[in-house]
Amino acid sequence: MTTTNFAFLDDAFVSSRQLLLLASICCGALMCKIVYDLTGFISTLLFSVYGKLDNKVRMEWNNRGFSTFHAVFTSVASIYLLVISDQFDENVHGDEVINSTTRLSEAVMGISLGYFLSDLAMIFWHFPTLGGIEYVFHHGLSMFAIILSVTSGQSQFYIFIVLLSEATTPFVNLRWYLDTSGQKGSKAYTLNGIALFLGWLVARILLFIYFFVHMYLHFHQVKQVFPLGFYSLLTIPPALAMMNLLWFYKITKGLIKTLSKARHRE
Repeated sequence: MTTTNFAFLDDAFVSSRQLLLLASICCGALMCKIVYDLTGFISTLLFSVYGKLDNKVRMEWNNRGFSTFHAVFTSVASIYLLVISDQFDENVHGDEVINSTTRLSEAVMGISLGYFLSDLAMIFWHFPTLGGIEYVFHHGLSMFAIILSVTSGQSQFYIFIVLLSEATTPFVNLRWYLDTSGQKGSKAYTLNGIALFLGWLVARILLFIYFFVHMYLHFHQVKQVFPLGFYSLLTIPPALAMMNLLWFYKITKGLIKTLSKARHRE
């Protein structure tokens, strides 16, 4: 095969990857729109309180619907890619794990990009109703890291560890739903608070400790990453970890307050 043919195949491969990424981002954005509308439709039928909410609160209610859907999707996909598949298995790929990429992993990251773009657009449009500057910072860092990884084909193992931390989002959203529905004093609210505390401890504290330990033990692999990606690996995860610790402090304070009120009611 001639050099020209090899160049043509390389160009075709790059082009197909770009199309896959673009299609995945569009699918992620479309997913948000569909789930947003479905959340409103189903909530009208199942929850009487929904009809009594003002438009801004309904908008946030629906927004948290597609936020929850994305969290479940990325958590399941991350568990599959990290644990079930052999994409990041060192027994299969050895030191090349840092460069391991597949169409599936790229598609999942593209869908997440579509979600983060959609959610960030809504945050800006309705600022600060859907969240303050900390949410803009979180989404911005997440998108930057995903873009670097999906376009380079490197560091995807670490990206999916971070995406797995989205598993706590359904508990955060359920807490808001219960509060908005006037059930802050309910047993369900207390139990969800405990689940949120434990979930956050595992998925956003202990998992990040594993992240840093793994990166330290495999630093010879990490050094293979291109310069911008390398320095991003050294800076973005610690920034996200600090945010997680701050939120964990607030969650812990809230849980202590909720448990204290529950004891007084008994």
